[in-house]
Amino acid sequence: MTKPVIAFLGTGIMGYQQARRLCEAGFPVTVWNRTREKAERLYDAGARIAETAAEAVSGAGIVIIMLSDGPASDQVLYDGGVFAAMDSGATLINMASIPVATARSEADEARRHALDYLDAPVSGGEKGAREGNLAIMVGGEAAHFDAAKPVFDVMGRATLVGPVGCGELAKLCNQLIVANTITTVAEALLLAKQGGADPAAVRGALMGGFADSTILTLHGERMLNGDFIPGGRSVLQLKDCRTITELADELGLDLPLITKVTALFQDFVEDHGGAEKDHAGIYLELARRNGISP
Repeated sequence: MTKPVIAFLGTGIMGYQQARRLCEAGFPVTVWNRTREKAERLYDAGARIAETAAEAVSGAGIVIIMLSDGPASDQVLYDGGVFAAMDSGATLINMASIPVATARSEADEARRHALDYLDAPVSGGEKGAREGNLAIMVGGEAAHFDAAKPVFDVMGRATLVGPVGCGELAKLCNQLIVANTITTVAEALLLAKQGGADPAAVRGALMGGFADSTILTLHGERMLNGDFIPGGRSVLQLKDCRTITELADELGLDLPLITKVTALFQDFVEDHGGAEKDHAGIYLELARRNGISP
């Protein structure tokens, strides 16, 4: 079977790895990024580099967007001319973390251009993108999902969770758990340290028990090693936290834990230099608040 031409828009930390895997899987891939140098890293993988987003999507059967947020996605789709440049019958897959309402609005516009649409945000960070084992949460029609499944399979494990917008809703559920848990792990390691235990030994003792998690394993290690080079930037974690609390307000839900965690990330990002640090850096914010040297 002939593999569809893919246009990949956004080759940052995550998008670069995803696009690279698609190239290596034999898909013809055209890439575009606002900062051209980030796209040019994919030359060696066999990608074609486009000068504009509209040029990238022309002739593509599948267009994947992996940008920072909803406004960036909308800017490229509307102002960047992507909707107008896509071929009728092509599939648009937005894999960015965007508000549910934005995904539904984009899907409506896609239909007006005779395009299929899936919202398909991911979890797993740079490591998951590099290794091709991302958790991919997909909203849209089953037929569109089935057609895109071979593409998703190169990047990770895709699950259709409901109609358009539900992929983003699932991602918000994921980010709520991540934000709350990463903060709890930071609190636990600080408690162990301040109480006189070896935090690394405590982490090791907890692994395999009910308190174990990927976050304790991976991000707990980051906290202990002082490794806050971003796989997931704190500024984007804050963006997702805000989206969660805004949606909760719309739904009339009182979610006190994520409300408090959002305030912690806001302080870290906006007032204490944490924007470009990994979200495990919330450990630094908690240490600062308690006057503890990290």
